[in-house]
Amino acid sequence: MFTSILMEETANLSFIEGGICTGVSLLLGIWISVLYSLQGSSSRNFKVTIALLPALVQMVIMMVNGNLGTSVAVLGTFSLVRFRSVPGSSKEITAIFLAMAVGLSTGMGYLTFAAFIAFIIGIASLILFHLPWNRKASAEKDLRITIPEDLDYTEVFDDIFSMYLKQ
Repeated sequence: MFTSILMEETANLSFIEGGICTGVSLLLGIWISVLYSLQGSSSRNFKVTIALLPALVQMVIMMVNGNLGTSVAVLGTFSLVRFRSVPGSSKEITAIFLAMAVGLSTGMGYLTFAAFIAFIIGIASLILFHLPWNRKASAEKDLRITIPEDLDYTEVFDDIFSMYLKQ
């Protein structure tokens, strides 16, 4: 059931095999993006990124072609991209890792396994997010302020903070 559609030697990747893998990657990426958007509000950019990420990872994996040294370099690149970006919520990181796992699976030709994982993990995350356990109404909010680097901001916001914030 979980067998690769690619030949043993992926150096001879056909157009049809590559097209099928890319199509499945895009469909599963859209599936992950839709499930993620059902879990709450998110930006349009993040939804599009999640939809396209499996196809991008799949393309890179197909180009690596089983070379261990290149695989390690690709892994390092993925790590750099992740740690250079703005830290996201745990829900966002889960969606990113799921999209990458699907891309890795489709890049190796395991399309049914990729679909199985995307379906199971996607539905599980949707269910777990909507369960009422450990859901407490919180009055705490995060406030992020972007200011120019040359602004002396040490006491600029003190009067506003004291008026509207508790801590």
